Amino acid sequence: MQYIASLSYGKDSCAMLDVIKQHDMPLDRIVHVEIMATDTIPADLPPMMEFKAKADRIIKERYGIEVEHLHTKETYEQHFYRVRTSNGKRSGTIYGFPMMRGAWCNSDLKVRELRKLERNKNITQYIGIAADEPNRFHNLTDRKRSPLVEHDITEAEARKICEELDLLSPIYTQSARGGCWFCHNQSVNQLRLLRKQYPEYWALMLKWDKDSPVTFKPDGHTVHDFDKRFQLEDDGFISPDDKNFRWDMLNQELNYRFF
Repeated sequence: MQYIASLSYGKDSCAMLDVIKQHDMPLDRIVHVEIMATDTIPADLPPMMEFKAKADRIIKERYGIEVEHLHTKETYEQHFYRVRTSNGKRSGTIYGFPMMRGAWCNSDLKVRELRKLERNKNITQYIGIAADEPNRFHNLTDRKRSPLVEHDITEAEARKICEELDLLSPIYTQSARGGCWFCHNQSVNQLRLLRKQYPEYWALMLKWDKDSPVTFKPDGHTVHDFDKRFQLEDDGFISPDDKNFRWDMLNQELNYRFF
């Protein structure tokens, strides 16, 4: 039996490695699925990529195992522009942005790689689920185990372990976003920061938005809508702190500017 730790670089999966070591649990490999936005741009923002590189060095030194970065064959952009060949009403169109239900981004770019491991009957996978996350216990099986649950380590305790080992991700200590920078589930504030801090990524989002047959958000709003909103904020016509923002305010402000 081969024992593999699935690493996300979040506090739970990083702390899990130390729990495995402290309790002499078997461990053969540490794997992480790396998603690419394009051939040259990772899905994670630069602060997270820098942390991953630092964490890999610490992990190799402390646990003696080099983290394996698995890559899907396709980038997000390649799948985005893939043409549908099914017999449905969208046949012949590109996929475009993932829809909220059945989002292809997670299943095709991440889960598929992990399931390749799961199909091997001689593998036991360790995953980072804390002892105080009972809503996630349904993911645990004989071949998918959580060292944190087995040794009663809570989320708060996992964070403390990471702090002591200098393995706490910047998503917990800075305004850095965790996950893919192009994710359609991210908040308005995260999109605002992306546009401000990484204009080259935002420009790519606008390009994809123009080509996508699916709107970025399920309520029908596009990346271009958010771009207009943020530009009006930059120009002082609306406030980013306005809790009563309505999308029709964009037309009102645009008309005001025109006249």
